[in-house]
Amino acid sequence: MRIHHLNCGTCCPLGGHLFDGTSHGLLRGHVVCHCLLIETDSAGLVLVDTGFGTRDVASRSRIAPFFRFLNQPQFRAEETAAAQIRALGHDPADVRHILVTHLDFDHAGGLEDFPNARVHLLAREKEVADARNGGAFVGTRRYRPGQWDEVTDWALYPAGRGEKWMGFDAVRDLDGLPPEILLVPMAGHTWGHSAVAIDTGEGWLLHAGDAYFFRGEVGRPTRECPPGMRFYQWMMEVDRTARLSNQERLRQLSLERTDVRIFCAHDVSEIRQFTRVPPAATL
Repeated sequence: MRIHHLNCGTCCPLGGHLFDGTSHGLLRGHVVCHCLLIETDSAGLVLVDTGFGTRDVASRSRIAPFFRFLNQPQFRAEETAAAQIRALGHDPADVRHILVTHLDFDHAGGLEDFPNARVHLLAREKEVADARNGGAFVGTRRYRPGQWDEVTDWALYPAGRGEKWMGFDAVRDLDGLPPEILLVPMAGHTWGHSAVAIDTGEGWLLHAGDAYFFRGEVGRPTRECPPGMRFYQWMMEVDRTARLSNQERLRQLSLERTDVRIFCAHDVSEIRQFTRVPPAATL
Protein backbone atom coordinates (compact mmCIF):
# COMPACT_ATOMS: atom_id res chain seq x y z
CA MET A 1 0.00 0.00 0.00
CA ARG A 2 1.35 3.41 -1.01
CA ILE A 3 -0.26 6.63 0.22
CA HIS A 4 0.03 10.06 -1.40
CA HIS A 5 -1.04 13.23 0.42
CA LEU A 6 -2.67 15.74 -1.94
CA ASN A 7 -3.83 19.31 -1.49
CA CYS A 8 -6.96 19.38 -3.66
CA GLY A 9 -7.97 22.96 -2.99
CA THR A 10 -6.28 26.06 -1.61
CA CYS A 11 -8.44 28.65 0.16
CA CYS A 12 -7.39 32.07 1.43
CA PRO A 13 -10.14 32.89 3.96
CA LEU A 14 -10.70 36.36 5.32
CA GLY A 15 -9.00 36.92 8.66
CA GLY A 16 -5.46 35.79 7.96
CA HIS A 17 -3.63 34.84 11.14
CA LEU A 18 -6.81 35.10 13.20
CA PHE A 19 -8.25 32.35 11.04
CA ASP A 20 -5.42 29.90 10.40
CA GLY A 21 -2.87 30.72 13.12
CA THR A 22 -0.11 30.56 10.51
CA SER A 23 -0.37 33.43 8.02
CA HIS A 24 1.22 36.83 8.54
CA GLY A 25 -1.23 39.71 8.74
CA LEU A 26 -5.00 39.74 8.96
CA LEU A 27 -6.11 39.88 5.34
CA ARG A 28 -5.81 36.39 3.80
CA GLY A 29 -5.40 33.06 5.49
CA HIS A 30 -4.14 29.79 4.05
CA VAL A 31 -6.00 26.50 4.37
CA VAL A 32 -5.93 23.36 2.25
CA CYS A 33 -8.16 20.45 1.26
CA HIS A 34 -6.05 17.50 2.44
CA CYS A 35 -6.97 14.39 0.46
CA LEU A 36 -5.33 10.99 0.08
CA LEU A 37 -4.61 8.79 -2.91
CA ILE A 38 -4.03 5.18 -1.86
CA GLU A 39 -2.46 2.66 -4.21
CA THR A 40 -3.73 -0.75 -3.08
CA ASP A 41 -2.86 -4.22 -4.30
CA SER A 42 -6.42 -5.54 -4.35
CA ALA A 43 -8.71 -2.55 -4.93
CA GLY A 44 -6.78 -0.33 -7.34
CA LEU A 45 -6.64 3.38 -6.68
CA VAL A 46 -8.60 4.71 -3.71
CA LEU A 47 -9.27 8.37 -2.88
CA VAL A 48 -10.13 9.82 0.52
CA ASP A 49 -12.12 13.01 -0.18
CA THR A 50 -11.77 14.88 -3.49
CA GLY A 51 -11.54 18.59 -2.65
CA PHE A 52 -12.62 20.84 -5.51
CA GLY A 53 -13.13 19.20 -8.89
CA THR A 54 -12.58 20.18 -12.49
CA ARG A 55 -16.17 21.35 -12.83
CA ASP A 56 -15.79 23.62 -9.80
CA VAL A 57 -12.77 25.20 -11.50
CA ALA A 58 -14.65 25.59 -14.79
CA SER A 59 -17.80 27.00 -13.17
CA ARG A 60 -17.15 28.67 -9.84
CA SER A 61 -20.86 29.24 -9.39
CA ARG A 62 -21.16 25.60 -8.32
CA ILE A 63 -20.01 26.87 -4.91
CA ALA A 64 -22.44 29.09 -2.97
CA PRO A 65 -21.56 32.83 -3.14
CA PHE A 66 -21.44 33.02 0.67
CA PHE A 67 -18.65 30.43 0.86
CA ARG A 68 -16.83 31.82 -2.17
CA PHE A 69 -16.65 35.16 -0.36
CA LEU A 70 -15.80 33.77 3.07
CA ASN A 71 -13.31 31.05 2.09
CA GLN A 72 -11.83 32.64 -1.04
CA PRO A 73 -11.14 29.32 -2.86
CA GLN A 74 -8.46 29.69 -5.53
CA PHE A 75 -9.90 27.14 -8.02
CA ARG A 76 -6.63 25.94 -9.54
CA ALA A 77 -6.95 23.23 -12.20
CA GLU A 78 -3.58 21.76 -11.24
CA GLU A 79 -4.78 21.17 -7.67
CA THR A 80 -7.73 18.99 -8.63
CA ALA A 81 -7.38 15.34 -7.67
CA ALA A 82 -7.73 14.31 -11.33
CA ALA A 83 -4.81 16.52 -12.40
CA GLN A 84 -2.59 15.35 -9.56
CA ILE A 85 -3.36 11.69 -10.26
CA ARG A 86 -2.29 12.23 -13.88
CA ALA A 87 0.88 13.95 -12.65
CA LEU A 88 1.65 10.82 -10.61
CA GLY A 89 1.45 8.73 -13.77
CA HIS A 90 -2.02 7.26 -13.24
CA ASP A 91 -5.26 7.50 -15.17
CA PRO A 92 -8.16 9.02 -13.18
CA ALA A 93 -10.36 6.35 -14.76
CA ASP A 94 -8.47 3.81 -12.65
CA VAL A 95 -9.80 5.28 -9.38
CA ARG A 96 -12.16 2.54 -8.24
CA HIS A 97 -13.18 3.76 -4.80
CA ILE A 98 -13.68 7.12 -3.05
CA LEU A 99 -14.25 7.43 0.68
CA VAL A 100 -15.93 10.72 1.57
CA THR A 101 -15.65 12.03 5.13
CA HIS A 102 -18.75 14.12 4.39
CA LEU A 103 -20.40 15.83 1.42
CA ASP A 104 -19.54 19.48 2.07
CA PHE A 105 -18.68 21.43 -1.09
CA ASP A 106 -14.92 21.40 -0.40
CA HIS A 107 -14.77 17.63 0.11
CA ALA A 108 -17.02 16.29 -2.65
CA GLY A 109 -16.40 18.62 -5.59
CA GLY A 110 -14.37 16.11 -7.57
CA LEU A 111 -16.67 13.09 -7.28
CA GLU A 112 -17.85 13.29 -10.88
CA ASP A 113 -14.27 13.39 -12.17
CA PHE A 114 -14.11 9.66 -11.39
CA PRO A 115 -17.09 7.99 -13.10
CA ASN A 116 -15.75 4.46 -12.50
CA ALA A 117 -15.51 4.89 -8.73
CA ARG A 118 -17.77 3.54 -6.01
CA VAL A 119 -18.41 6.26 -3.42
CA HIS A 120 -18.36 5.14 0.23
CA LEU A 121 -19.85 7.16 3.09
CA LEU A 122 -22.28 6.94 5.98
CA ALA A 123 -25.91 6.59 4.90
CA ARG A 124 -26.95 9.39 7.25
CA GLU A 125 -24.67 11.84 5.45
CA LYS A 126 -26.17 11.11 2.05
CA GLU A 127 -29.70 11.36 3.45
CA VAL A 128 -29.09 14.75 5.05
CA ALA A 129 -27.09 16.10 2.11
CA ASP A 130 -29.79 15.19 -0.39
CA ALA A 131 -32.30 17.05 1.81
CA ARG A 132 -29.77 19.90 2.25
CA ASN A 133 -30.50 19.72 5.95
CA GLY A 134 -27.19 20.73 7.49
CA GLY A 135 -28.25 23.75 9.53
CA ALA A 136 -30.85 26.40 8.70
CA PHE A 137 -28.62 28.92 6.90
CA VAL A 138 -25.53 26.81 6.26
CA GLY A 139 -27.42 23.69 5.17
CA THR A 140 -28.74 25.19 1.95
CA ARG A 141 -25.24 26.35 1.02
CA ARG A 142 -22.78 23.73 2.29
CA TYR A 143 -24.25 20.88 0.25
CA ARG A 144 -24.16 21.23 -3.55
CA PRO A 145 -26.06 18.26 -5.03
CA GLY A 146 -24.78 19.19 -8.49
CA GLN A 147 -21.41 17.88 -7.37
CA TRP A 148 -22.73 14.31 -7.11
CA ASP A 149 -25.98 14.07 -9.07
CA GLU A 150 -24.27 11.94 -11.75
CA VAL A 151 -22.79 9.46 -9.27
CA THR A 152 -24.52 6.11 -9.67
CA ASP A 153 -22.45 3.74 -7.52
CA TRP A 154 -22.96 4.51 -3.85
CA ALA A 155 -21.97 2.29 -0.92
CA LEU A 156 -23.89 3.59 2.10
CA TYR A 157 -23.28 2.32 5.62
CA PRO A 158 -24.96 2.54 9.03
CA ALA A 159 -23.01 4.49 11.65
CA GLY A 160 -21.45 1.45 13.34
CA ARG A 161 -20.80 -2.07 12.11
CA GLY A 162 -18.47 -4.56 13.77
CA GLU A 163 -15.84 -4.21 16.45
CA LYS A 164 -14.71 -0.80 17.63
CA TRP A 165 -11.52 0.96 16.55
CA MET A 166 -9.47 2.59 19.34
CA GLY A 167 -12.69 2.95 21.37
CA PHE A 168 -14.61 4.58 18.50
CA ASP A 169 -17.44 2.98 16.56
CA ALA A 170 -16.18 1.72 13.23
CA VAL A 171 -17.52 0.53 9.90
CA ARG A 172 -15.43 -2.38 8.69
CA ASP A 173 -15.54 -4.66 5.65
CA LEU A 174 -16.23 -1.81 3.25
CA ASP A 175 -17.55 -3.12 -0.07
CA GLY A 176 -14.64 -3.96 -2.37
CA LEU A 177 -12.00 -2.37 -0.12
CA PRO A 178 -9.20 -4.07 1.81
CA PRO A 179 -9.75 -4.60 5.56
CA GLU A 180 -7.01 -2.11 6.37
CA ILE A 181 -9.36 0.79 5.49
CA LEU A 182 -12.20 1.73 7.89
CA LEU A 183 -14.81 4.44 8.32
CA VAL A 184 -14.92 5.89 11.84
CA PRO A 185 -18.19 7.78 12.52
CA MET A 186 -17.61 11.21 14.09
CA ALA A 187 -20.83 13.20 13.94
CA GLY A 188 -21.00 16.83 14.97
CA HIS A 189 -19.64 18.84 12.06
CA THR A 190 -22.34 17.15 9.99
CA TRP A 191 -24.83 14.46 10.98
CA GLY A 192 -23.06 11.79 8.95
CA HIS A 193 -19.46 12.92 9.24
CA SER A 194 -16.80 10.21 9.53
CA ALA A 195 -13.05 9.88 9.73
CA VAL A 196 -11.08 7.36 7.69
CA ALA A 197 -8.58 5.04 9.40
CA ILE A 198 -5.86 3.26 7.42
CA ASP A 199 -3.61 0.51 8.72
CA THR A 200 -0.32 1.12 6.91
CA GLY A 201 1.39 -1.92 8.40
CA GLU A 202 3.65 0.41 10.39
CA GLY A 203 0.90 2.12 12.36
CA TRP A 204 -2.35 3.89 11.65
CA LEU A 205 -3.18 7.03 9.72
CA LEU A 206 -6.42 8.76 10.71
CA HIS A 207 -7.84 11.31 8.29
CA ALA A 208 -10.15 13.11 10.70
CA GLY A 209 -11.89 15.19 8.05
CA ASP A 210 -13.49 18.19 9.76
CA ALA A 211 -13.70 16.64 13.22
CA TYR A 212 -11.20 19.37 14.03
CA PHE A 213 -9.63 22.15 11.94
CA PHE A 214 -6.47 23.31 13.71
CA ARG A 215 -3.40 21.34 14.82
CA GLY A 216 -3.62 22.82 18.35
CA GLU A 217 -6.90 20.97 18.94
CA VAL A 218 -5.06 17.63 19.17
CA GLY A 219 -1.65 16.56 20.39
CA ARG A 220 -1.70 18.68 23.54
CA PRO A 221 -3.57 18.52 26.85
CA THR A 222 -5.69 21.63 26.26
CA ARG A 223 -7.38 22.84 23.10
CA GLU A 224 -5.90 25.76 21.20
CA CYS A 225 -7.57 27.26 18.13
CA PRO A 226 -7.51 30.72 16.50
CA PRO A 227 -10.74 32.70 16.97
CA GLY A 228 -11.65 32.73 13.29
CA MET A 229 -11.35 28.98 13.05
CA ARG A 230 -13.34 28.56 16.25
CA PHE A 231 -16.10 30.69 14.78
CA TYR A 232 -16.09 28.73 11.51
CA GLN A 233 -16.43 25.41 13.34
CA TRP A 234 -19.25 26.81 15.45
CA MET A 235 -21.02 28.13 12.35
CA MET A 236 -20.78 24.79 10.53
CA GLU A 237 -21.61 22.39 13.39
CA VAL A 238 -24.94 20.58 13.62
CA ASP A 239 -24.38 19.01 17.05
CA ARG A 240 -22.01 20.91 19.31
CA THR A 241 -21.99 18.31 22.08
CA ALA A 242 -21.11 15.50 19.69
CA ARG A 243 -18.49 17.56 17.86
CA LEU A 244 -16.64 18.62 21.00
CA SER A 245 -16.92 15.15 22.52
CA ASN A 246 -15.40 13.52 19.45
CA GLN A 247 -12.72 16.19 19.31
CA GLU A 248 -11.84 15.54 22.95
CA ARG A 249 -11.61 11.82 22.28
CA LEU A 250 -9.30 12.50 19.33
CA ARG A 251 -7.12 14.67 21.55
CA GLN A 252 -6.86 11.90 24.12
CA LEU A 253 -6.07 9.36 21.40
CA SER A 254 -3.31 11.60 20.07
CA LEU A 255 -1.78 11.83 23.55
CA GLU A 256 -2.07 8.14 24.42
CA ARG A 257 -1.13 6.32 21.22
CA THR A 258 2.13 6.75 19.34
CA ASP A 259 1.04 4.33 16.62
CA VAL A 260 -1.79 6.56 15.35
CA ARG A 261 -0.98 9.63 13.25
CA ILE A 262 -3.93 12.02 13.14
CA PHE A 263 -4.49 14.89 10.73
CA CYS A 264 -7.50 16.96 9.66
CA ALA A 265 -8.61 18.20 6.26
CA HIS A 266 -7.62 21.85 6.36
CA ASP A 267 -4.52 22.62 8.46
CA VAL A 268 -1.64 23.58 6.15
CA SER A 269 0.99 22.80 8.80
CA GLU A 270 -0.25 19.23 9.03
CA ILE A 271 -0.14 18.48 5.32
CA ARG A 272 3.38 19.91 5.18
CA GLN A 273 4.47 17.05 7.42
CA PHE A 274 3.74 14.72 4.50
CA THR A 275 4.28 16.72 1.32
CA ARG A 276 5.37 20.11 0.02
CA VAL A 277 2.75 22.87 -0.04
CA PRO A 278 3.82 26.35 -1.20
CA PRO A 279 3.87 29.06 1.49
CA ALA A 280 1.05 31.58 1.62
CA ALA A 281 3.35 34.29 0.26
CA THR A 282 3.41 32.56 -3.13
CA LEU A 283 -0.36 32.20 -3.47
